[in-house]
Amino acid sequence: MHIFFVVVSFMFITSSWGQTEFFNSFDDTKIAYTDEGKGDAVLLIHGFINTKESWKNTSLKEDLLAEGFRVIALDLRGNGESDKPQTEEAYSFDAEVMDIMFLTQHLRLKKYMAVGYSRGSIVLAKLLLKDRRVKKAVLGGMGIDFTDYRWPRKIKFMNAFNGKVTEETQEAVDYAKSINADFRSLYLQQRFQPNTKKSHLAYIQAKVLVIAGNEDLDNGSPEKLHKAVPKSEFVIVEGDHNGTYKTKAFSEAVVSFLD
Repeated sequence: MHIFFVVVSFMFITSSWGQTEFFNSFDDTKIAYTDEGKGDAVLLIHGFINTKESWKNTSLKEDLLAEGFRVIALDLRGNGESDKPQTEEAYSFDAEVMDIMFLTQHLRLKKYMAVGYSRGSIVLAKLLLKDRRVKKAVLGGMGIDFTDYRWPRKIKFMNAFNGKVTEETQEAVDYAKSINADFRSLYLQQRFQPNTKKSHLAYIQAKVLVIAGNEDLDNGSPEKLHKAVPKSEFVIVEGDHNGTYKTKAFSEAVVSFLD
């Protein structure tokens, strides 16, 4: 059982797009994040084999700051400048969701909004069932398939980072090698990925925008995800999975929704 309290220790280093800060999460895993701007808080949650730096120079980040939002981005455990624990326990029981809840408590946020993309949307979906402080949320680059605990695509990528590479997963493995990503952590992130049943999406209380590129269907139907989430809106913009979140059209739809 995790007791919900925070003992904070943090430090600062200079990053390429703002000051990176660190805090110790519920199990003393060090989590890196940036915190820029003032106003209503928007948390950005990155995808698989990615980091908070993926939001750097995107239209979304720039537009949110220009519109007067406070923009917070974190490196999920196992990624970027955050610690990369190697044990199964460190990723079990929705540890990544707990990290976000502890981060937002550390920042003393009484309410906030959140934007997830790709695997970040999977983490965010579970967060929406645990944290009522999230008032609006964007599930980007994701379809309904993640709600299947035995999702074949998840299993393929889990196996790929445990030494069983296929033609479908080779590109991702090569990219992970090119950025010196931690393969053990990536494997554990897939194995213990937060799971949300389709029926549980009906209990989401926040207002939600489901948005995806018109060439992005590898993760199932985003329209079916929209239909499973009450109080949700649905937008399709031009783009593929790896590029949609960087586009102006994506930013305009998200900022309009959050305003």
